[in-house]
Parts: sequence; C-alpha cells; structure tokens
Amino acid sequence: MSLIVNDLIEDYVRKKLNNKDSYFDYMEEYAYKHKVPIVQKEVAKFLDMITRIQKPSKILEIGTAIGYSGSIFAKANPETILHTIEIKEDSFKIAEENFKKQGIDNVVQYLGDASQVLNEIKCKFDLIFIDASKGHYQDFFEKSLLLLEEGGIIISDNILYKGMIASDEFVVRRKITIVKRMRSFIDYITTDDRFETSILPFGDGMAITKIK
Repeated sequence: MSLIVNDLIEDYVRKKLNNKDSYFDYMEEYAYKHKVPIVQKEVAKFLDMITRIQKPSKILEIGTAIGYSGSIFAKANPETILHTIEIKEDSFKIAEENFKKQGIDNVVQYLGDASQVLNEIKCKFDLIFIDASKGHYQDFFEKSLLLLEEGGIIISDNILYKGMIASDEFVVRRKITIVKRMRSFIDYITTDDRFETSILPFGDGMAITKIK
C-alpha cells in the first residue's frame, strides 16, 4: 500500500482495475517478486487515460525500469513515439525484452544517467513523465522544460513519497535528504509563476505541471 490513501479504499479501487492485457499481469508479478518499483494500478490507469485523451505524438519517460509504464504509454496510443531513459543496464535489457515480446516497436530506449542523456536529446515532447531518482527531480524537471512542446505537460510520480513529504511523523531517518529535496521541488513547481501545478493524492502522489 502507498500510505497516501486509506488501505481499504485503495484496495477497493485496485480490485476494480483488473488488467485486460495479461502481459501487464506478468510484469506486475515479476516486479513484486524481484522488488522492482512500478506505478500502482490506479496510476497506470491514469497514465493510460491521459495518453488516450491527449494523444501525444512524442512522450519522454525518465526511468524505464522493466518497461511497465512505458508499455502503458506505447499501447494507449500506438501512434505515439516513446523515448525512455534508464540508468541500469539490466533493467534496460529487461525492458527491451518486454517491449519486444509485446510487439511494441514505437519506442526509443536510452541507457545512461538521465541528467546527462537529457542534455543530448534534441527533439521535443508533448508529455514528459518523471519517475526516477527522487533526489534529482528538480534537475530532471528543469532539463525537461527545454524539451517540452508548447502546451505540453510534465507528470512527476511519487511526489508525496509514502506520506513522508507531508509530515515529519512519517519520515524515515535514512530518507531525510530525499524528503528535503522533494519538498524543495514541490515548493518550486507550486510557487514559480511560470507554472500551473496540480498535486493528486493517489498512488504515491503525483504532480501535473503545465507552463502558463
């Protein structure tokens, strides 16, 4: 459970969101078994819906992991070209195999540190999804701004980080630095006059930001 929403409500919602695509079940089981963080079911459904509504021509994902959320984007709109960045070579290869097994070919994968890769990407995107190292969100966000098409949006996942961001009561000592950086990032995207930001308290918290 995410610690953001009441467990009973969260469990009820997730039971109503059963996958129609069995390969997502496979990836969920793999992620659970191997302790790979992937987006929660309600977040997955939201990403699917936002992609179908917005119909972005290009999506940039920062943090591929095993390709779970990338598969959601790619399947929600087959005409979308997904660019996705992953720092871990083993995860990169697993995601590559998962895309291949699903027949997903509208994907461009990058292996490397997103802080560096973002400097090298030349095209622009209608939707950018940040779901990587939590302590570097502001760096990822600022570099993403340069790659965002006019009217595009940036979605930042895990923005409330198991409730720790909202209250010191939940903070784990070894996560203090990440919590401080995430709080600073939230202040940045919610107070800077250039942006319109909405914070959604489901999953592990999500921020949607648009340039005014």
